[in-house]
Amino acid sequence: MSSARTVAERVLTRVWISDAFAAAVLAAEISRMADFDPRDTALATELIYGVLRTQRALETRLRSMTNTGRIDLAPAPRAQLLMAAYSILFLDRIPAFAAVNEAVAAIDDKRVASFVNAILRQLASHVESRGRPSLSGAIAESVPGWLRGALRKSLGRRDAEAFLTAEPPPIGLSLRMSEDRAAWISELRKACPNATFEEGKVSPRAILVWGAGDVRRLPGAGKAWIVQEEGAQVVALALGARSGERVLDACAGRGNKTWILTDAVGQTGAVDAADLYASKLERLREAPCGDAVRQTFVVDWSIENQTKAMPPRDYDRVLVDAPCSGTGTLRRRPEIALHRSADDVTRLSELQVTLVRHAALHVKPGGKLVYAVCSVLREEAEGVVEKLVGQPLGHGMTLSPNPFDSESLPVLVPEGVTAMRLLPHVHGTDGYFLASFEVKQS
Repeated sequence: MSSARTVAERVLTRVWISDAFAAAVLAAEISRMADFDPRDTALATELIYGVLRTQRALETRLRSMTNTGRIDLAPAPRAQLLMAAYSILFLDRIPAFAAVNEAVAAIDDKRVASFVNAILRQLASHVESRGRPSLSGAIAESVPGWLRGALRKSLGRRDAEAFLTAEPPPIGLSLRMSEDRAAWISELRKACPNATFEEGKVSPRAILVWGAGDVRRLPGAGKAWIVQEEGAQVVALALGARSGERVLDACAGRGNKTWILTDAVGQTGAVDAADLYASKLERLREAPCGDAVRQTFVVDWSIENQTKAMPPRDYDRVLVDAPCSGTGTLRRRPEIALHRSADDVTRLSELQVTLVRHAALHVKPGGKLVYAVCSVLREEAEGVVEKLVGQPLGHGMTLSPNPFDSESLPVLVPEGVTAMRLLPHVHGTDGYFLASFEVKQS
């Protein structure tokens, strides 16, 4: 069995057993294999994401080819079966016989191997006589009905279909403000000539990477640039932080967006970071931006009037990159569709309103707050904004929609815009919703 399929099997097994994210597990697997060929990385990635994006459609077709209408397999042989089925149905460059042989050879149990062999040969025969199905149709079929409906309601039918079938993204790199993007693209091309490096589409600091394997081994990692998806860069840039300002990253996590904020305010400004989890803030302190962060605060923004040490109440700008359904990242994290429900979206939208209301009290009057989620669903987007605007926050303060004023995004964000979506089929990024507010005091 090829090393690509070995890695893909392990990743899929982890995703199914422990609800892990495929991207994180794949990155960990590759980092342990110093000599892992970029071509194997590309194949493993395609098999993993292909299976996860079309899993329901694959299993429906395979079940129809059994006598019982069931496929009861342990995770590892199940992964081999689905990878082979995906190859047979959707990958022209892999002959059907090779996909079948690879899967069967990887399964130790002879009885299970025989079962898998029979199903896959029947599937290959079916494709040979009737042709391949539509990949976009299989992706749409695999999305739970509630999510398909929510996307159509939020984006319209055409954009919802385009959103669901958008190509998996490249790796994004986020440059420091002082770095020359063209020069770094040239440097990276020299270091990894078989890979592709291009400028980002919407972030002036983004470099997009295809086929480079573990990019953390490339020149400049952690110093001139960090790994960061392009849309996530836009979220941080949309806050419009400027030199000398005091800024709070209210849901900082491990600090990727904090990296951009500390760079923007410079040595004359100050950035603080807050998060619910102390472990994430510890990781932030060890990250490239860690030394530039003034203070960190463990904060549960869902609780009012906490007694623990809290951030000050005089920030010029606050970023609330709130916990959400993550449905905007489906092309990069297709497993999310398997683990989310409509009830999750309702619960999270209520949490988002609470987080913003409490974080807004730490913005000085006249200051700015940007709310962002990696979701495109209306319940977590316009629905949240409607519940926030004009409602009293306490201390005589309210939130009012206010145009984005980022000097880094003049083309992406036209003058006067107070809310926007990023969409993979339009901007090349993951899906996001962003809204800009001014905090007012009566």
